[in-house]
Amino acid sequence: MATGLIALLDDVAGLAKVAAASLDDVTAQATRAGAKAAGVVIDDAAVTPRYVVGFAAARELPIVGRIALGSLKNKLLFLLPAALALSLFAPWAITPLLMLGGAFLCYEGAEKVFHALFPHRAHEHEVKVGAARPQTPEQLQAFEDEKVRGAIKTDFILSAEIMAITLATMPESSFWTQAVVLGVVGLGITVLVYGAVALIVKADDAGVALAANDRPASTLLGFRGSDSPPSGADRALRPLTRGFGRGLVLGMPVLLKALSVVGTAAMVWVGGGIIVHGLEEYGLGALGHALHDAAEAAAHAVPPSLAGVVEWIVNAAGAGVVGLVVGAALIPFVEHVAAPLWQRLRPVRGGGDAAAGGAHRAT
Repeated sequence: MATGLIALLDDVAGLAKVAAASLDDVTAQATRAGAKAAGVVIDDAAVTPRYVVGFAAARELPIVGRIALGSLKNKLLFLLPAALALSLFAPWAITPLLMLGGAFLCYEGAEKVFHALFPHRAHEHEVKVGAARPQTPEQLQAFEDEKVRGAIKTDFILSAEIMAITLATMPESSFWTQAVVLGVVGLGITVLVYGAVALIVKADDAGVALAANDRPASTLLGFRGSDSPPSGADRALRPLTRGFGRGLVLGMPVLLKALSVVGTAAMVWVGGGIIVHGLEEYGLGALGHALHDAAEAAAHAVPPSLAGVVEWIVNAAGAGVVGLVVGAALIPFVEHVAAPLWQRLRPVRGGGDAAAGGAHRAT
């Protein structure tokens, strides 16, 4: 009896060790996959705030929440099962799908660069698509719904890239390990990205509140009574909180512009890198080898302490140039072929949507 119990406990201990090792493996693979997808994550975080620009402050967090929920649905309900199905039945399709997503990122990034260089053309494009500011409550709600749908569609592409990159980092893992890692990465990145977006879009409101608060110390301690005059601690802390609040208000437009630049750079860098690695998978490694050789040569030309940083910068810059070239080539294709074809194949909505579309065309 004692021997059997000891054997059972030994088996339980062995199972616990296996479970712990599996958990460590999942954690390590999720961390590695998240690091590989970092460029797309940066792009996602940088792109999303523009979807809440122009709305009342009270609607910003609800809009971010709706987009975050849509992002979770994208990753967990649609993309995760699709990724697992690809891994089981069509692993050969992962690389071409990654390259298609990379081409989309290249196109998006190159289009933003084009609009920055030729803003008049960009304004004409916005007029053509009917970017009229809504006036009535019904128009405002329709405008918000349209923005949320657009954000979720963009998120779907970026999320697909994240899930595909994640899947590509663990080709030899078991089905259940892949499922858990994909779920962990999808959930973690969604919380990270949209938590950061919520902080970004509400930072200016927090700055206004800090700048207008005469009793910061009392507020911090939970004493908001307005009957008593500000305490000494309030007077001592007030210049600091007011300065910080004004800094937030003045700094947020600069931060949003910087995020836009970072997002565009991430698009062309990640997209170009995916294209280069995809070509290598099909035996077309000349471009990848050239970029690698250039990065190594640049690394050898600087002190050893800077070699790793310089090598990464040259690799990223080379991938970015590839991304810009691919994206620039896709701009006329999308404008003259893909977009008209999509408009023809797209189902016509009835009712209110059709009326709204007519109103946009009338403007």
